[in-house]
Amino acid sequence: MPAPGFAAIDFGTSNSAIALPADGDGRQGVRLIEVEPGHRTMPTAVFYRADEPGLAFGRAAIAAYVDGLDGRLMRSLKSVLGSPLIEQSTDIGAGRAVKFTDVIAAFLLHLKQRAEAAAGAPLERVVIGRPVYFVDDDPARDALAQAALAAAARRAGFAEVLFQFEPIAAALDHERQVDAEACVLVADIGGGTSDFALVRVGPARRGRIDRRDDILASHGVHVAGTDFDRHVELTAILPLLGHRTLRRARPGEAPREMPSGLYFDLATWHLINTVYAPARVAEARQMREWFADPGQHRRLLRVLQLRLGHALAAAAEQAKIDVATDGQAAIDLADLEPGLAAGLDERRAAQAIESDLERIVEAARETVRLAGLAPTAVDALYFTGGSTGLPSLVGRIGAAFPAARPVRGDRFASVAHGLGVHARAVFGGGA
Repeated sequence: MPAPGFAAIDFGTSNSAIALPADGDGRQGVRLIEVEPGHRTMPTAVFYRADEPGLAFGRAAIAAYVDGLDGRLMRSLKSVLGSPLIEQSTDIGAGRAVKFTDVIAAFLLHLKQRAEAAAGAPLERVVIGRPVYFVDDDPARDALAQAALAAAARRAGFAEVLFQFEPIAAALDHERQVDAEACVLVADIGGGTSDFALVRVGPARRGRIDRRDDILASHGVHVAGTDFDRHVELTAILPLLGHRTLRRARPGEAPREMPSGLYFDLATWHLINTVYAPARVAEARQMREWFADPGQHRRLLRVLQLRLGHALAAAAEQAKIDVATDGQAAIDLADLEPGLAAGLDERRAAQAIESDLERIVEAARETVRLAGLAPTAVDALYFTGGSTGLPSLVGRIGAAFPAARPVRGDRFASVAHGLGVHARAVFGGGA
């Protein structure tokens, strides 16, 4: 009997993709399938209808939210792994709740069904990409995060689940372009984590199943695109709702800043739903006397009452993208107040994410130090992941390794292709 079929899944914080074995050598015998019509990647998003049991995934999930359907949109599912939230339930409306583990299993089942439709056969084995660290500086929680993801994959119907580090998968994809042996620092910077791997690649090394000797070091930090989005929202949007403004001073006291907790949760994808709890809305109402500008308080209450938090987060994400491509962004906030808008330029965006950029660059330096090498030993920098579209980020990493040649990978497909290459090596060449 032929061996059961297999797939490779890039389960990303922002987007996901699937690779299957392909006939012929092609791109190392691997192909990415259309997970949605016309798209090889799909947003890692699930929408639960409040009034019926139906689910929507990817772009359809986001469209359901934008169209105002009653329910709950969940994104950044990967960020929950390794956090206390993973074992908790979350409200989806109409008195219904669902566990985060069930949400992840449902999303993986949807990917499995898409893969099986493309393969025309059942798929029982899978390689799933994982960050170098789900949780920084906590090996026990990191192991629990991987175990939770493996359990979700088995619930989705995969009998055999293997993992590969995402930056190493990207190195395997990059290796197909290499015509001489080189020491490559892979920078895989996506929505949730910034991961690095220093890998020896070359034509003579392709096809080896065991590449452990070629992995000189790996490192990472739990800082990436969704953190950039949060800082953009806190910098450009939420001051219009009172963030970082001064409270009305009591007699004999110096003015103080408004409490920041509500604003930080409002700007964090997997915490946005918590600010809609009746107790927190009541607390926000009671803050009215603190606001020197009553309009800011009205806008804050409108966001909480109409549940516009995810829309603000999406606007911040789009502003980040616009600044990366056009150098500036105009943020339409008419849903909060007619004619209301905010702006963002490269200088303010760079200032907003400065501390994150420095942590990411230091993680790159630490990766090379862990290998016992000098920065000059790096032959090439291979950039992949959606956040490497930010010129300031790429430039800062490049400046730390001035002798290395920068190489741009496919920001959204390199990891999935590399995972497919690894899956083909460990599972065999058949579909």
